[in-house]
Amino acid sequence: MGFPNVAIVVGGRAALVVDTGIGPANGAIVMRQVDKLAAGRNLYLTTTHYHAEHSSGEQAFPPRTVLIRPIAQQQEMEKRGAQFIDMFRHRTAQLNDLLKDVKLRPPDIVYEHEITLDLGGITARLFWMGAAHTAGDELILVEPDNALIPGDIVQNNMVPFMPAGETNVKNWIAILDKLEALKPRFIVPDHGPLGDGSLIAKYRAFFVDLESRALDVKRQGKSVDDAARTVTDEFKTKYPDWQNLNGIGNGVRRVYEESK
Repeated sequence: MGFPNVAIVVGGRAALVVDTGIGPANGAIVMRQVDKLAAGRNLYLTTTHYHAEHSSGEQAFPPRTVLIRPIAQQQEMEKRGAQFIDMFRHRTAQLNDLLKDVKLRPPDIVYEHEITLDLGGITARLFWMGAAHTAGDELILVEPDNALIPGDIVQNNMVPFMPAGETNVKNWIAILDKLEALKPRFIVPDHGPLGDGSLIAKYRAFFVDLESRALDVKRQGKSVDDAARTVTDEFKTKYPDWQNLNGIGNGVRRVYEESK
């Protein structure tokens, strides 16, 4: 439930889990897989951002689990985490059931920009590059696989959720530029099918197109609501195989806000 892709990175002496699923029941499903793949190893857990489907299953992990987050994400979690969980709970009876007993815990380790974990023959570089989807987005690069776990920063044919007060389209594009320079071999997005490094350029092209069209329509003097409808209609034709196309309007609103 909540369809995040959860990554389990297994080294010779430790394992890292990236994201938890939504609520303790889904966190327990993840933990059962960890036990199969990494029994007896030290265990780290990190979350790509504070949204409920990525972080609210953490209490299903054993007390020995070392929880790691960037400072910016933890601050966002403290400010918005409980509110976001409550919003999710009121969407459906199923979500209410999954989230009714959630208890958030403080991280064991916080970092400002970057931290590297030696898992034993495998390293995981956890890093924060500023606000994009949320203020605290975390990315993970796994070596020697050259696999990037980008949270919601890179997805596969999916329009991202771009909420007010969180999303920064301009910085999102700048982060994608920096990620492209890393030349990852594999991309493991939080939502949608897995892919290769070409997903970064594809996602960047989408955002540049979105920003450009929103600014074009704004220069024509259209209101933000009219612009959201206009660009959404255009992009439904231009990107027919993408999911969540109704989310384009929020992207247009973010571009309008940033161009004031």
